[in-house]
Amino acid sequence: MAIKEEEKEEVREPLMAVEDGSSAHEYSKDNPWMVYLSTFVAVCGSYEFGTCAGYSSPTQSAIREDLNLSLADYSLFGSILTFGAMIGAITSGTIADLIGRKGAMRVYTAFCVTGWLSIYFAKEALALDIGRLATGYGMGAFSYVVPVFIAEIAPKNLRGLLTASTEFMNCAGVSVSFIIGNVLTWRALALVALIPCAVLLFGLSFIPESPRWLMWAKAGRHKEFEASLQKLRGKDADISHEAAEIQDYITTLEQLPKAKLLDLFQKRYLRSIIIGLGLMVCQQFGGINGICFYTSSIFESAGFSPTLGTIIYAIIQVMVTGLGAAVVDRVGRKPLLLVSATGLVPGCILLAISFYLKAHELALQASPILAVTGIMLYIGSFSAGMGAVPWIVMSEIFPINIKGQAGSLATLMNWFGAWLCSYSFNFLMAWSSYGTFIFYAAVYVMAILFIITVVPETKGKTLEEIQAAINV
Repeated sequence: MAIKEEEKEEVREPLMAVEDGSSAHEYSKDNPWMVYLSTFVAVCGSYEFGTCAGYSSPTQSAIREDLNLSLADYSLFGSILTFGAMIGAITSGTIADLIGRKGAMRVYTAFCVTGWLSIYFAKEALALDIGRLATGYGMGAFSYVVPVFIAEIAPKNLRGLLTASTEFMNCAGVSVSFIIGNVLTWRALALVALIPCAVLLFGLSFIPESPRWLMWAKAGRHKEFEASLQKLRGKDADISHEAAEIQDYITTLEQLPKAKLLDLFQKRYLRSIIIGLGLMVCQQFGGINGICFYTSSIFESAGFSPTLGTIIYAIIQVMVTGLGAAVVDRVGRKPLLLVSATGLVPGCILLAISFYLKAHELALQASPILAVTGIMLYIGSFSAGMGAVPWIVMSEIFPINIKGQAGSLATLMNWFGAWLCSYSFNFLMAWSSYGTFIFYAAVYVMAILFIITVVPETKGKTLEEIQAAINV
């Protein structure tokens, strides 16, 4: 059903009036402390994501020995996390739309707490798997709701930085779990993973709900909407312009029929769906999870110390992710994506050359050097943009009337890609080690073309401006 021309103008007119951005910069400069506090609380969910993802690697030998698990038992324990995350992705948008962003984060935290306690008290494989499935559910759901919540509360000049902090905290959670997991017992590490859950649950009592969700889900309750926005912008900030912009846009969306799953593929929403799903494909189908999960074996196959290589890998990942987050609001989303994808192509090619030389016993001294250089270039390039920016753009482009279903679909695509990549990696490497990385390089070449031709720049625009421009 095509949107009427007069409805388009109703959306566009109030949005074009704020192009100077003066009021947005005013409130962000005056009193951003509540936005920062709310972001800190929310990204505890992202840190929890990292602790879930990083738990299985340092605990494998200890859990197998203590509970007498076979390799197949532990492989199920490790991989069931992704299936839990896919279930979390499917339900995350609906739950966040029904009970709010804060309510959803409480539900997902409860799943993580239940999961970690099940793992801590586990005496056999079943309790471990139930716990891992529950933490996977929370992890998958957090991957949707945290960036969406932050994007909805942040002023436009801080939105990229604050949303990108989710990826930084993911990386930090993985790295910290890997480091302390070599010191603590596996049961103690499960208890430590409860700390971000406790901080999140405690902090949610002190931060406001997303004003955009309040305006959309609680029609007619303008006082809650305005109170939330005022709290975020500061008690002395003038929110009238921003409030009117949000209200005008959501009022227009309310005139449309309630979107169902198949409605996402209508012409009005098709571009945003293609952008959201396409970026998740670009992120996952270039091999990141296969390389991440099998970093040690890649280094070992190339003849380089896996311990030293993994440490360097983790340091580069955290540092470059932080740098990318710091510049995303100045440089823009699209340039970071292009720089990232452009660096990933030679990273994959260097890995392909390394494994080709090793397979044909040529220049054996050069092979480890090329492998290390390639994998460091790969992870550095990925962390610069391809890791965080797809989540930033996903949280910006979907109108709030379809955000729950569209965001869930994009998140499910991401987790399906993560599972498929990690599952197929060993099979691809057995088929052709150098051919695997040539394939990944080709994926990133296509990603560059996709970013250039399809992905818009969203820097410096309000969510309403972005969505009105894309979904017409």
